[in-house]
Order: sequence, then C-alpha cells, then structure tokens
Amino acid sequence: MALPAIDPARYEDQLAAKLARYRAEFAEFGLPAPAVFRSAPLHYRLRAEFRLWHHEGRIDYAMFDSAEPKQPILLDTFAAAAEPIARLMPLLRERLQASDPLRRKIFQVEFLATLSGECLVSLVYHRPLDEAWEAAARTLATDLQIQLIGRSRKQKIVLERDWVQEVLEVDGKRLSYQQLEGSFTQPNGGVNRQMLSWARAQARDLGGDLLELYCGNGNFTVALAPLFERVLATELSKSSVRAAHANLAANGITNVAMVRMASEELSDALAGGREYRRMAGIDLAGYRFSTLFVDPPRAGLDEGTIALAKGFDNLVYISCNPDTLRANVAALAASHRIAAAAAFDQFPYTHHLECGLLLQRR
Repeated sequence: MALPAIDPARYEDQLAAKLARYRAEFAEFGLPAPAVFRSAPLHYRLRAEFRLWHHEGRIDYAMFDSAEPKQPILLDTFAAAAEPIARLMPLLRERLQASDPLRRKIFQVEFLATLSGECLVSLVYHRPLDEAWEAAARTLATDLQIQLIGRSRKQKIVLERDWVQEVLEVDGKRLSYQQLEGSFTQPNGGVNRQMLSWARAQARDLGGDLLELYCGNGNFTVALAPLFERVLATELSKSSVRAAHANLAANGITNVAMVRMASEELSDALAGGREYRRMAGIDLAGYRFSTLFVDPPRAGLDEGTIALAKGFDNLVYISCNPDTLRANVAALAASHRIAAAAAFDQFPYTHHLECGLLLQRR
C-alpha cells in the first residue's frame, strides 16, 4: 500500500468520498443517515513503527512506499503521529545516534502512546542485548521519561513495564485502560472515544444481558458493562484477556464474566454443541441476552457466528472492513434491519473506514 499523503486541506474531500461509498454500498439495506465522527487531521495515531536507516555515519527514521519498496523515505518526524510520539522522535534519534550500545545494529523502533501522555518505545536489534545496552537504555528511559523495551531474536528486556495506562473521558466518565506492547489497541484515540460513546448510546436502553465477542483488552467491555445486568465477554488472545481482567478491575466493573474462547467455539457452545472446559463455572442457561456486540477482525463474522446473531434482538457491530460487514448484513437481512449507522474515520488519508451499525430484529 502506498504511503498516504497527509494534507489537512484534502481531509474533508477524502472523507466525503469514503462516506459516499459507504452510503452507496449499503443503500439496498435501507442504511439510515450515518452519524459521522471525524478524526483530528494531524497527530492522530497513537501507534507508529519505523525502520532505522543507517547511512553516511548516521541513523534516520525510514518508511517505505510499496511502489518503490527498496527506496527509504527518511523522516525527522511524522505528521500522523500523536503529539507525544512527534515530540519524542527527534530527541530519541539524537540519543540513539550518540550512543554506540544503543545505536549498534538497531533496525526498528516502535512507539505506543496514550492520549493521557504516556509513551512506550520498543527498540529492535539484529544482535543480542548485553549489560552495556541495558545501562545505556535505563539512562535513556529516565532522561526521556518513557517506558522502554529492548528486543532481539529470542530476547525481550523490559526495563520497567511493557504497557502504558490510557485514560479516556467518555460521556463524562474517566475510563482507565492498560494497553500492552505488542497487543491490539485502537490506533486513533480521539476516534476511539467517539466509538465508545456511540456504542453506549445504542446500548443505553436495551437492558438485559450482553454477549461480547472479540473483546480484546476490554476496550468496549469497560464502557458498555454498566448499561447491562450481566456481560459474558470472550477473547482468544491470552495477553488481551489478562489486560481485560486488569481493566475491568481498574474500573470497578464486577458484572463481567470473561472466557478465553474463539467466537466459533462460543457459538457452538450456545447452540448446544460439545462441552468446553473453559466454560466450566459459566451458567449459559442463566443468561438473558438481549444484545450481541461484535468488533471482529477484517474477515468479519464466520457462518456460526452469523447463525448465532440471528437469535439476538439487537446486534451492535463495529467493523474495520465495510466489505465483510456488507456480506454479514446481507446474510442477516431477512431477520434484522439496520436501525442506526455510524462512520468513524480511524484512518484519515486512506481508503479505510470504520463503520458502526445497530441491527435489530424485524
């Protein structure tokens, strides 16, 4: 994929083109006018990674365009990067340049920041990391006031912690999230706040119990749980499940049961399939589900989950891929109608558009 041209003067036109496509592709399903949630035109990405290019005795941040994959594009900073990352980039480069233990055979740097101002940096190397590296890295982390991780093949050195603490204000409430290095988190924090608020608005009067699939680190779980009597949430990634438990505890959420299962497995369990050891202690028959919430990967919902969704009065669907969303909506069209829609511009200056739908039983 070609690198996006980040030009705030073109932002509204590019968003309008994405919205027009969204409306056209879902028109046959009676798409209501979508609520539109814009991104900040600059400094919106809380995650960024760069190659470090060694040349003429110095190192620079580099990215590559798919049209010329062998030609590095050297950067001092990156207009899409959130302010904590943008401020840090030149300072970090100069410190790496000046330190042989930190500079030698480094080939990549990864940033993870928060709206609340924290920043975690992962330095990735083509050599084993030794005591000299660790001593230099500890001084660097202290001086720049960052969390720092060193990585090389089969080696990971965490100087203090491998996560940052995000705090989001949503509908007047402060929600706290532990966000792990290497695990999925929403890249556009400002738009994520708007997604959480929209999802809460759709769920506010639905009542009953909630089933959430693909819950990740509990991004939506924490925001939605207070609106329901009980929540059953599932996620397959071990690290995300650990973070979700931490986030539920940090926010005082006590009405959520977490199970580490794939959506296909839970769909099978709810359909009366085989018994799953991971469901031990979960009284499925005791739940009174009114609503299914899903935020699936780009592949969308599998056939078993589509069959499961047909049994719910309400389905709140957040999608990062309008194409698979459209296919899923078509599969549900006989049983459900679109009651509300939203567009979230998570990825400005690209063709990607995050979509939200509330589907309700006909």
